[in-house]
Amino acid sequence: MNERFASDELVYKGRVVEVHKVGLRMGDGRVVPRDLVRYGQAAVIVPVRADGAIVMIRNYRFAVDETLWELPAGMVDAGEDPLVAAGRELAEETGYAAGNIVELGAFYTGPGSTDEWMHAYLATDLRDGRQELEAYEEIDVQPLAESEVRRRIADGRIHDGKTIAAMALYWMKKGTL
Repeated sequence: MNERFASDELVYKGRVVEVHKVGLRMGDGRVVPRDLVRYGQAAVIVPVRADGAIVMIRNYRFAVDETLWELPAGMVDAGEDPLVAAGRELAEETGYAAGNIVELGAFYTGPGSTDEWMHAYLATDLRDGRQELEAYEEIDVQPLAESEVRRRIADGRIHDGKTIAAMALYWMKKGTL
C-alpha cells in the first residue's frame, strides 16, 4: 500500500476497474478522504495511411452518452506488452493491421482520481482487414485528412483527451505541432 494512504478500502471490483475509498495522509498529518479508480494500462494508436489520412473512429461512449471522434484505443491485458495490445486494438477496432508500430510516448489520463497509464503509438504501413468488435462496441471507421483532424481538435468537434494527447505527441515527433 502507498505509504501516504492511511486507509484503503476496496468499494467495487468490476470487469475493467476497481474503485477504492482511501484516506490520504497530507504533509501536515491530516487524513482526507479520496476516491481512487484503479484502471491499469491502455494503448492509443495514431494510424496513418499511406495517403497521410489519420484513421479515426466514431465510437459511442455510454458514460457521456455521446458518439465521439477518437483514435483507436483499448486496455492492455494483464501481462501483455503494450505494443502488442496496440496492434491488437488497432485490428479489432478498425480492421487495419500495421506493418510498423512505434511508441510516441505515454501519459496519465486523469491522475486526480485514476492511475490509468496510456501508451501512445504510431502505426504505419497499414493493411486492410476486418473489424472484430466487442459486443458493447459501436464503432464506425472514418479516415480523415490530417488537416481535418487539426481543424476538428481546434474547433472542439474532437474532444476526447487521449486522442488530443496522442495527436500532440505525433505532431511533436513529426515537428509540426
